[in-house]
Amino acid sequence: MSQVMDKTYNGIKVPQGEKITFKDGKPVTPNKPIIPFIEGDGTGRDIWKASKVVFDAAVKKAYKGEREVAWFEVLAGEKANDQTKEWLPKDTLDALKEFGVGIKGPLTTPVGGGIRSLNVSLRQIFDLYCCVRPVRWFSGVPSPVTSPEKLDVVIFRENTEDVYSGIEYEAGSPEAKKIIETIKGIDAKIEIRPDSGIGIKPISKTGSQRLVRRAIEYAIKHNKPSVTLVHKGNIMKYTEGAFRDWGYQLAEAEFGDKTISEEKLWAEFDGKIPAGKILIKDRIADSMFQQVLLRPDEYSVLATTNLNGDYLSDACAAQVGGLGIAPGANIGDECAIFEATHGTAPKYADKDVINPGSVILSGALMFEFLGWTEAADLIYSALAKTIQQKKVTYDMERLMSGATKVKTSEFAKHICENM
Repeated sequence: MSQVMDKTYNGIKVPQGEKITFKDGKPVTPNKPIIPFIEGDGTGRDIWKASKVVFDAAVKKAYKGEREVAWFEVLAGEKANDQTKEWLPKDTLDALKEFGVGIKGPLTTPVGGGIRSLNVSLRQIFDLYCCVRPVRWFSGVPSPVTSPEKLDVVIFRENTEDVYSGIEYEAGSPEAKKIIETIKGIDAKIEIRPDSGIGIKPISKTGSQRLVRRAIEYAIKHNKPSVTLVHKGNIMKYTEGAFRDWGYQLAEAEFGDKTISEEKLWAEFDGKIPAGKILIKDRIADSMFQQVLLRPDEYSVLATTNLNGDYLSDACAAQVGGLGIAPGANIGDECAIFEATHGTAPKYADKDVINPGSVILSGALMFEFLGWTEAADLIYSALAKTIQQKKVTYDMERLMSGATKVKTSEFAKHICENM
């Protein structure tokens, strides 16, 4: 891992440090990694400043100066557009490609022409096919359910295919008309109204199995009891149903010594999981929404298609306090970007009031990914303690009796004090 010197991106000089590299899809982390960050739009400015304070304190506390992060700002969103006239400059993409792992705050989706979504664009450009969303409850966080502590899941959502791949054609366009005509030519019985917009839903064996592989590897590493394939295969048999089938095939072919299917469990073991085995099961997507409410403690790792995963991860986050404390990661084989899962909330920008929990927890998730688990654990425990002390930002304070409302920066300070 070579040291990077005298390089600039978007006119910003790269700090002294070393590159993170990838081997077999896993990061190899030096003691002073250069990590690009995008502070984000709107409230991202406040959130990033507070989060960086927490990150640096955790690393310093955990490693006594033997490790540190060389933070490197790269531009995207409104700040990039103001300075470079581009929403997602090539320099930013080049920097993320070179340094491999980055973290970002929330970004505005440009209105009108150009890039539809900066977040989706980053996922597609770097083939960040695995969206990881851990959802757990921190004691004291207000929740709309009676037993939020029962929900503790990690959602692995396929990130590049499905209707989110962006293959769409406007109603009445030549492309939409051609596709409608082509479909009717294949099967004359299919009726599609001529004024329909058309979206195409590709789901591949390759995309499905690499996502499920990541989910099973995670379950093995973290001693999770099950991986659940979430799909709508009862209706969409050759996309969602195929996702399910390919998931089972992958589990049997690559992890047959460590996993057991639900069918085999009941056929051969009377429902009793053999020691050391991870249960591979599947659930229809609409049923899964009921399951996470009624029987959440029966699920630990969920592997799902793109659109279903989007719905499900936000619904689960709502049960444990909302997106303000929901971390996210987008992971590929040669790059990973960790991010806030909420929006930019521009009306609160620069007021030092917003909950920075999503970025803080995303940073902890990033440290876990890099193998710096000691720093991650410090963040988790200190955040939990701060919430239990009821020193929280306004979004939680208004729902907690006897709580003290603190600013974004003060919340970060209390977390550091609790390490």
